[in-house]
Parts: sequence; structure tokens; C-alpha cells
Amino acid sequence: MTHFGIIRERKNPPDKRVVLSPHACQKVLNTFPEAKVTIEPSPLRVFHDDEYREAGLTLNSSMETCDVLIGVKEVPIEALIPNKKYFFFSHTIKKQPYNRELLRAILSRNIELYDHEVITNTKGIRLVAFGRYAGIVGAYNGIRTYGLKSDQFRISKAEDLKDKKDLIRELRTVSLPPIKILLTGKGRVGNGAKEILDGMKLREVSFEDYLSKTFDVPVYCQIDVLEYNKRKDGQILPMQDFFDHPEAYESNFMRFAKVSDLYIAGHFYGDGAPFLFTREDVKDPEFKISVVADVSCDIDGPVATTLRASTISDPIYGYDPVSEKEVPFMNKGVIAVMAVDNLPAELPRDASEGFGETFVESVIPAFFDDDKDGILERARMTQDGKLTERYAYLQDYVDGKE
Repeated sequence: MTHFGIIRERKNPPDKRVVLSPHACQKVLNTFPEAKVTIEPSPLRVFHDDEYREAGLTLNSSMETCDVLIGVKEVPIEALIPNKKYFFFSHTIKKQPYNRELLRAILSRNIELYDHEVITNTKGIRLVAFGRYAGIVGAYNGIRTYGLKSDQFRISKAEDLKDKKDLIRELRTVSLPPIKILLTGKGRVGNGAKEILDGMKLREVSFEDYLSKTFDVPVYCQIDVLEYNKRKDGQILPMQDFFDHPEAYESNFMRFAKVSDLYIAGHFYGDGAPFLFTREDVKDPEFKISVVADVSCDIDGPVATTLRASTISDPIYGYDPVSEKEVPFMNKGVIAVMAVDNLPAELPRDASEGFGETFVESVIPAFFDDDKDGILERARMTQDGKLTERYAYLQDYVDGKE
């Protein structure tokens, strides 16, 4: 018997998402008779307590009897229950300074931590992620920001709409001028953004046509790393070469920046890869982009206009190319930046259902098949009060030496 507990989210700002919806919990119980699921009541969760009760699930404000506690965001230190298994996004694997004390507390309380971010298959591919929904909301917010910046239309905030269908319905009320929209990335995030652009019935064009032709309708182009990077020695090699030798490449993004109006950054940025564009690039009179929707949101990173993460309540700020400082986004000659770093939280029902579906499919079975594919073993960061071998690189971080 494995007893799963669905914990309430306690981090601020509040997050309405949950890993397992009522339907997902039912699926666990129907598929694995030896499983038990208890829900911790929550006043915030997008699925109300009554929805879990109506699905025949048990609610209990104490999680002490559960073996495995499952949440989304970091659990505050004071709420951690010793000697349990926990699943949540710990934001510690990159040695984030603000969560050092959290990881120390996890170790001192003999907690087994499994981070959603490192749940992978045997090839190292992530199995559970909210990336698709970050892309969906990010593209919507990008179009909304363009409407505000250009003073051509106003649409509702994504958080005020129910689901993806609602977002597309809202966007279909918009009449875009013949702008060019650039989308980087062909993973979960990039393809999530593409769903929105396709939902708007926007025309997709090849990168050759995007760069060389003008259109009398709005168009978009989705590009991958070899379109916006080139080898310094001029060789044209398969994509894997870029991932193996990122230092051998330089950005070729400016050719797109010269013809784009709205840029949606949905790519994954790896260590050592060239920046897409720099602050100097943005000073170029030919840099045409007026709105950046930075879904990837790497601060002071490959998208030079991203000075900080923005928030769901205040999602847009301005980047002044001359001063390189933040200014009001409606100022003339200023680039509007949307860089919300928790976009899926704006579409909590859809995001929770999508995440839970893959969690039930990919992770839950490992508790009942002796973890035959090593899914739990690879994701287990701590055990018996110590870092596991795979995560031993965090010891200096825990010790305060980094």
C-alpha cells in the first residue's frame, strides 16, 4: 500500500495549480488498487474541495498518515513533515541561493525529495512539465502586450479566462495588422505557443519567406537553433553539433530582428550557447522588434531586453535601448517586455490536468513496479539525510561554500 497525499500550496504569491485533479486521483485508484489518496483541503486550489469529495476522495487536514506528499511549488520550511517522501519543484538544482535553507531543512528532517524538474526517462528526457502551458499563456500574453503597446486593441488577462478555448475565443476578436511574429523553440514551450498562433488562424511561413517577403496579412515563423545560430567557421552540420559544441557558434538572430514586430521566446537556453541578441544589438536602428514575450525568462541572459521576471498582476515593463534601463512600456522608442516566470499559473485548470495526466502515466506506476525504469531513483535528490550520488554536486551549496 502506498498512501499519496495531495498537499495544499502554501507559497506566496498563491498558486492555484495541483498535480492531481479529481479525475487523475480516480485514475490512480482505479489503476492501482494498492494505492490510497488523501487530499489536504485548500481554499485556493483551482479544483475545489467539493470536486474531490464528489469524486469519492477523502479529505484530511493532516497529512501525517501519508507516505508520499505531492505538491507543485516549494513547501515552506515550517510546513515540512519529517521522514516523508515529497514531490515538488524545489528550485535547488541550479544552486539557487534563495532555497539553500529549504534544502538544508529537507536533509535535516530526513525527507526524500523528488524534484519534478529531474523526473526523466532513461534518455534523460523530462517526463512531467508545465512547459506547454507556459507557451500557450506566453503567446496569448504576447499578443495582448502587442495590442496595448500599439494601442490597437485590448483583451482580457489570461488569468481572467477559464481555459485554452477561452483564450483562443478572445484572440479571435482581434484584428491584427500585417505584422511578423517570430517564435523560437520547437519543444514543449515553443509548440504550446504555436497552438495559440494556429488557434488564431495565423498564417505560418518558412523562414526564407519570412526574411525575404512582405505580406498583407499577419504571419508567423517558428525557428529552431540552426536558424538563429551559425557556426563561426561557416560549416553547416547537424543540430547535435550545436548541442555538443555551442561555443563554436555565434548568433544569427539579427536578420530576424530586422523584420519582426513581435518576438515570442520559447526556446531552451543551454550553458555556453550564444546569446540571441545583446544590448548592443538592440541599439541598432534596424532592430525592429517592439514587443518581446520572453517565456523562457532567463534574467540578464540570451534575450537582452529581459531585465527581470515580471508578475501575473503586473506583467509588462519597458526596456529602453539607449539607457538599457527599465522604463514605462508605453514610452516612445521603448520595447515592451512580458517576462512572467510562472505563466502556467494563469491557466491553472488546463495546466493541472495536463501535468497530472503525464504524472499518472509516467511516475505513479514506478511505485508499483519496483521502479523498473529507474524513474524514482533518478529523481531522488535526498535520502537518509544525505544528498544522493547524482546530486552530490550540491554539497558545497548546502554547506554554504557556493
